[in-house]
Amino acid sequence: MSDNNELGILARRKIEAEIIKPIYEILVREIGKTRAQAVIGEAIEQAAINAGKEFASKEPDGADVKSFIALQYLWEKDNALDVKVIDADDQQYNYNVTRCRYAEMYHEMGLGEIGHLLSCARDEKFIVGYAPDVELTRTTTIMQGGACCDFRYRSTRDKA
Repeated sequence: MSDNNELGILARRKIEAEIIKPIYEILVREIGKTRAQAVIGEAIEQAAINAGKEFASKEPDGADVKSFIALQYLWEKDNALDVKVIDADDQQYNYNVTRCRYAEMYHEMGLGEIGHLLSCARDEKFIVGYAPDVELTRTTTIMQGGACCDFRYRSTRDKA
């Protein structure tokens, strides 16, 4: 399932953040923080939907909760997340993240104020592109000061 040479998501996000940081700083200077965050947020959300569609296109049996669970190693690679799985089956995937190196990295890079745009906001949009009949509910994130990130994915597809 996992290719040891495959770049994990944490490493990808660091590379992206190094590129986005100077662009964001220029946008803040030129159009203000609120508008700069809206532009970055819109671009990242669209990229997340597209990434979800790309991953889904590689699923021979179609994208669903079960295939999504099988992809989680990419987000967890490089000890990026400490995860406590609550439920994982064909209909739901519920877990809490108790340590997030994504949040730590963005704060260390001076991007804490937009870390939620660069990482957290992707989650809901990725699943839209990947499996539109799977929804994510999350009420808190470490990035924005929570004690954990509570991921609750559930299939809205009727059981056959």
